[in-house]
Amino acid sequence: MKITNKLIEKHGLRPEEYKAIKKLMQREPNFLELGIFSAMWNEHCSYKSSRIHLKKLPTTGKQVIQGPGENAGVIDIGDDDAIVFKIESHNHPSYIEPYQGAATGVGGILRDVFTMGARPIALLNSIHFGSPKHVKTKSLLNGVVSGIGGYGNCIGIPTVGGETKFNETYNENILVNAMAVGHANKDKIFYSKAKGLNKPVVYVGSKTGRDGIHGASMASAEFDENSEEKKPTVQVGDPFTEKLLMEACLELMKDNSIISIQDMGAAGLTSSSVEMASKGDLGIELELDKVPCREENMTPYEMMLSESQERMLITLEDGKEQEAKKIFDKWDLDFVVIGRTTNDKNLTLKFKDKIEGVIPIEALASNAPIYDRKWIKKKSKTKEINLKDLKKIKIEEALINILSSPNHSNKSWITNQYDQSVMCDTAQKSGSDAAIIRIHNKDKAIAVSVDSSANYCKSQPITGGKQIVCENWRNLIAVGAKPLAITNCLNFGNPENKEIMGEFAECLEGIKEACEFLNYPVVSGNVSFYNGTNKKNIYPTPVIGGVGLIKKLSKPLNHNFKKEKSNLILIGKTFGHLEQSCFLKENFSIEEGLPPEVNLLNERNNGESLLKLVAKNLVLSCHDVSSGGLITALAEMSITSKFGAKIQKPKKLTNSLKYFFGEDQARYIIEIERDNFNKVDKILKENDIYFENIGFTQKDFFEIEGESKISTKDLFKINNEWYNNY
Repeated sequence: MKITNKLIEKHGLRPEEYKAIKKLMQREPNFLELGIFSAMWNEHCSYKSSRIHLKKLPTTGKQVIQGPGENAGVIDIGDDDAIVFKIESHNHPSYIEPYQGAATGVGGILRDVFTMGARPIALLNSIHFGSPKHVKTKSLLNGVVSGIGGYGNCIGIPTVGGETKFNETYNENILVNAMAVGHANKDKIFYSKAKGLNKPVVYVGSKTGRDGIHGASMASAEFDENSEEKKPTVQVGDPFTEKLLMEACLELMKDNSIISIQDMGAAGLTSSSVEMASKGDLGIELELDKVPCREENMTPYEMMLSESQERMLITLEDGKEQEAKKIFDKWDLDFVVIGRTTNDKNLTLKFKDKIEGVIPIEALASNAPIYDRKWIKKKSKTKEINLKDLKKIKIEEALINILSSPNHSNKSWITNQYDQSVMCDTAQKSGSDAAIIRIHNKDKAIAVSVDSSANYCKSQPITGGKQIVCENWRNLIAVGAKPLAITNCLNFGNPENKEIMGEFAECLEGIKEACEFLNYPVVSGNVSFYNGTNKKNIYPTPVIGGVGLIKKLSKPLNHNFKKEKSNLILIGKTFGHLEQSCFLKENFSIEEGLPPEVNLLNERNNGESLLKLVAKNLVLSCHDVSSGGLITALAEMSITSKFGAKIQKPKKLTNSLKYFFGEDQARYIIEIERDNFNKVDKILKENDIYFENIGFTQKDFFEIEGESKISTKDLFKINNEWYNNY
């Protein structure tokens, strides 16, 4: 096939990139080679617009075993135990075909984890949809939730946490981010780096079909009015086969057969073979007529670019083929030696004894383009909110509007579709600040949470980046866990737009600052650019997935009030910041101004001091204060427990609305026994922590002294009515 400018453009390559390819190849590529360059040089696989910024993130630490660069990050949690985790996007596929897009997103992130030698123990997700009133939102929501639940439930991994958010910015480009967490022996971690010459390269798992061809390239481009035509690029998943593949791989990993292993994710056989070879500084030769295919007359081009699911590529030690094959035969999976490692540092592709393509490995990997794209700083504007200029509103009315809104309503309609208890180690399900998973047959546990805050990042990217790291940090601390490390999924618009690239660069700077200060390294992640349709980009939406350690789990800590007449303590200062607040958004449709200031010293000190209280068993319940402010956090604690509270009016801030709805950071609400107040007071004062005694728990009513009083039954009803009626 003649390589034309139109064909080059169709493959997502720029003229200057094609020129670079010819220079590296010292000739014109053929059609197959062009397709392979297209797969490896697209944004999704090469990170060509983000790499220079990602290098700034802190990725090392005492507990880090493996940082970015592998299938997933790995951290040490002591006693020879390791946690393997990562989050990735499947945004474009999920918009085009919601069920399969979301399902294969779950399948892909699970393979990233068990490829490392870890048994997956938990799934989480961060999903963002457009306005509930938009014509597509309901069907997209139903499809995505069904896909997440369908895959996770069938494979038998609990989906324990996540977030579901709505905003008009996602009307034409939803976000579906999937996170997986696994447990492994820290001395049995497997990597993708090939080693040794003439080692057998083995294809295992499902057969290759024509689904998903150019899926990675599709994820590296904006949508337009023809996006429906891209359905063939969406993969089709089979969780039952993935379960077999997982068990077969974990069984093979018990001996010393595997040299390297890589899942066939984005760009399929192309990326898996190239990554193996490049990391090992080797070549690889594949005989494509040996690739198991489920469709007739598949071409080398189709085989190399297919993103059919539930497949792995493995290099084995010499003489281990038959032993390994027995395992995969037992699990009724394909096992075929399709190639070998070489010393020529080329990707050599044969089909029916004919060489169809020869490409230098480094041309596909290390020589992929890296762009230092131009960007401009965000010109953020403050918007002083004068409440006198707004329609007069009472605290109770404002609270009801928030609790009954799509973003703050009870989301059990979603989470009840997920099996949260399979494997029997889920100590705390979704619904609190973080989920808790017990390490099997041990007293210790991990806490996991995912978080995002797009409006803060849109308003002031640096502050927004810092804030979302801190929000995730607080959610782990609020359940008594010490935060250890994060994974991130960075969802942005078109990087060729200087403003969008500026949002990315500044968000990364904020994430970097917070992670460094909190000793909270980034060990894995994903960048998703080109989230937009017809030049309309989404808000910058970095999603942070965090993992924390609970050394000894007796009784899980959550935000449910535990008893009557307990003291309620607010840790952290309240200034009454209302710009970019949920209060303004849900009551007055205002999204203006700057996000609240992030004081990293206060975040660290307040969080670490709270953990000291938890260690001494002084905390009955805990909740961080974030979107919706103090009153919303208190109401959430009441709704989930059926206990009410009586809250004192503010003593220092004269404006009650600012006090109760301000979204100032570094704050927690804790419930303590009255008899333990002096002990708590002493520890907080010794650590120079600002706190207030704001009220106490009670039966039946949620009350602000002298201002409002609502029954807990009504509060529960209000919080549940939106999803029940949608």
